Amino acid sequence: ILLVGSNTAWCHPVIWQRIEKARAERGARLVVIDPRRTETAERADLHIAVDPDGDVALFNALLAEMHRRGAVDEAFMADHCTVPEDFWAALGNAQHGVSPATFAQFANLVAAHPHMITLFSMGVNQSVSGTDKGNAIINLHLAMGRINRPGMGPFSITGQPNAMGGREVGGLANTLACHLGFSEAERADVAWFWKTDRLSPAPGLKAVDLFKAVHDGRIKFLWVMATNPAVSMPDAGFVREALARCPTVVVSDVIADTDTARFAHIRLPALAWGEKDGTVTNSERRISRQRAIFDAPGEARADWRIMRNVAALLGHGAAFDYPDAASVFREYAAMTALSRKHRKMLDLTRWANCTTLRYDAMEPFQWGGQRPLQAGFPTSDGRARMVSVMPAPDRAGGEAFPLRLNTGRYRDQWHTMTRTGLSPKLSAHRREPLLEVHPADSAQYGLVDGGLARVTTPHGTATFRVTATPAQARGQAFVPMHWTDAMGSAGRTGRLAQGLVDPHSGQPGFKDTPARIEAITPQWRAFLLSRDPVTPADQHYWVRSRVEGGWLTELAGEGEPDLAGLLLQGQLGEVVDPARGMARQVVLDGAGVLQAALFITRTGELPPRDWVARQLGLAAGNVAELLAGRPATPLPDKGPQVCV
Repeated sequence: ILLVGSNTAWCHPVIWQRIEKARAERGARLVVIDPRRTETAERADLHIAVDPDGDVALFNALLAEMHRRGAVDEAFMADHCTVPEDFWAALGNAQHGVSPATFAQFANLVAAHPHMITLFSMGVNQSVSGTDKGNAIINLHLAMGRINRPGMGPFSITGQPNAMGGREVGGLANTLACHLGFSEAERADVAWFWKTDRLSPAPGLKAVDLFKAVHDGRIKFLWVMATNPAVSMPDAGFVREALARCPTVVVSDVIADTDTARFAHIRLPALAWGEKDGTVTNSERRISRQRAIFDAPGEARADWRIMRNVAALLGHGAAFDYPDAASVFREYAAMTALSRKHRKMLDLTRWANCTTLRYDAMEPFQWGGQRPLQAGFPTSDGRARMVSVMPAPDRAGGEAFPLRLNTGRYRDQWHTMTRTGLSPKLSAHRREPLLEVHPADSAQYGLVDGGLARVTTPHGTATFRVTATPAQARGQAFVPMHWTDAMGSAGRTGRLAQGLVDPHSGQPGFKDTPARIEAITPQWRAFLLSRDPVTPADQHYWVRSRVEGGWLTELAGEGEPDLAGLLLQGQLGEVVDPARGMARQVVLDGAGVLQAALFITRTGELPPRDWVARQLGLAAGNVAELLAGRPATPLPDKGPQVCV
C-alpha cells in the first residue's frame, strides 16, 4: 500500500482501520510518501520524506527504474494503453532528493508486490502541479498493469465525505451534471433533457478565479452554500476584500456566526447533517441513503428546497417542481442515460422510475460494480492515455522567504471548525494552532518551544504557538488550516497560502508556500476560563477553545494587560504580586458557583488549565485553591492525553 500526501491515520480513520486490518491479517506492507513524519508515517514500513511538490520527480524515477528492471507489463500497455512516442525518454533522470538507499528499498518493495494500491489525498491534489502528480501515479499503475485487477489500482481519497457525490451531480465549475462536459454534443443533449435554450455555453469560474471576478466587480451577486471561503480559500485577505466589495452576498449555513457569514447581506438557515434526507456517494462509488434523525429546527430548510423556492419566486417554478428529495434523485438517475451515451461510466438509469417508497428503502449499492473500467476506458477508442509529466520547478523563496510552508488538518477538527470547535472533547486534542518546525530551525530563528512566532509569506502574516519536533524536516514548517476570526486572532492560515493554482484542476497550492518565521516575545501572558465565550478586543494574541462547562481563552500582549472587562460581575477573589507581574482573579455567582477565572503573568509560569477548567460551573469549595490553580491535595500525574 502506497500512501501519498495523506496523514490517513488522522484524516481518513475508516480507511486507516482497513489498512491496519490488512497489515495484521495479510501482512500488507505500507509505504508513506510525505514531507512530514506524521502519525501515519510513524506506523509505516517505509517513510519517504519527499521534498514538497517532489512527487512527480519521485514517481517518474520509480517508473524509469521499473522499466530498467523489465518490471513493466508490455502486454497490458500494448492491449490497453496509448503511450506517447517519447514517453520513456522523457522520464529522464529526475532529481527526487531521496537517498539512494531509501529509493532502492522503495523500488524493491514495488517490484516485489504486484498487488499494489496507491492512495493519494490532499498532499497530491492541493498543489500547483497536482494534476501532474495524479498522472504520474496513474502512469505507474498503467505501465505495470496494476489496475482493473483485485488489490490493484490508484485511488483518490478525497477531503470530503460526499466529494464523489458532489462531482456526480455537477457540483464543479467545469462540468455539467452526470460527468458531462461542455462539448457541443453534450450541451445539446443536456439542453434537450432539461428543455431549455439557456444552458451555460462554457464552464464557469473555479474558486480562485471566481473571487478575482467578485473583487474586480464582474460578479455582483454571490451565493455561498455550506462553505466558509473567508477562511478556507488561499490568499484569504484578498477573498475578504472581494466579499466586502460584493453588492449582494447570500450565505446558506447551519451556523449563524462564521467568518463568511459576517459579510452576508442575506442569511438562509439550512439543514445540518443529521437533519438532511438524500443520498451520498463515497470514494468507492457507493451510494447510500441518508435519512434525517432530527426534525428541521425553526425555519431551516434543505438546500434543494431553498433553491426550488428561490426559482419559483423568479418565475421558474415549473422547472423546479420537486415535491421531495426522491423526485430530485429520479431526475438525476434518468439523466445518467446521457452519461452513458457520451462514454462516461456513471449509469443509474435503473433508478429513474423508482417510487418514493423504493427510494426510501434504498440499500447502499456500488454503481459500476467492483471494476467498471475492466471492459475499457472512457475514451474514444477504449484505451487509457499515459501522459508525460515533468517535475514542478523549484518554488524556493530566496533569502526573504527561506522556508517552505505546508498546511493541513488536525485529527479532531474539520475544515474551519464552525461545528467541531464547539465540542469540548474534540477541542482537547489541539487547543491552539501550532507552528511545527524542526528543532534546528527553531534554534536558528530564535524560537522558544511553547512560545509564539509570526509566520510571514508574500501574501500575509499569522501568529502561532511554537512546537519544535524532529517529525518536521529542516527548512520546512507546518501549520493547521482550521482557525478563524470567530475563534481567535491567531492561526489564520488562509492569509498565508498562495493564490497560485494548478493550470488544469484549478486547485490552489496549499502545500508549498515560501515563508519566513520570527519569534514573538509578549510582555505578558494569560488565560481566562469563563462560562460564556469572550472576544478580547485589540489583544495581540488570543485563541478560544471549548471546555466542559465553558470556554478557555489563551491571551498574550504588550503593555498593561487590561482584561478586567472580560470578567462577569459577581463575588471577586484575587491575588496580585506587582513585583512578579502576576495577577489572579476568580468570579463566583451568588450561590458560590465559579463563573470565571483569570490568570496573568509577566515573567512567571501559568498554572495548568485542566483542573481549573473542571471547576467551572461548580460550587467553589476553596477560593484559595482556585487562585493557586490546583487543589490542596496534589492529584496523580496522569501523563499526556493521547486520545479522547
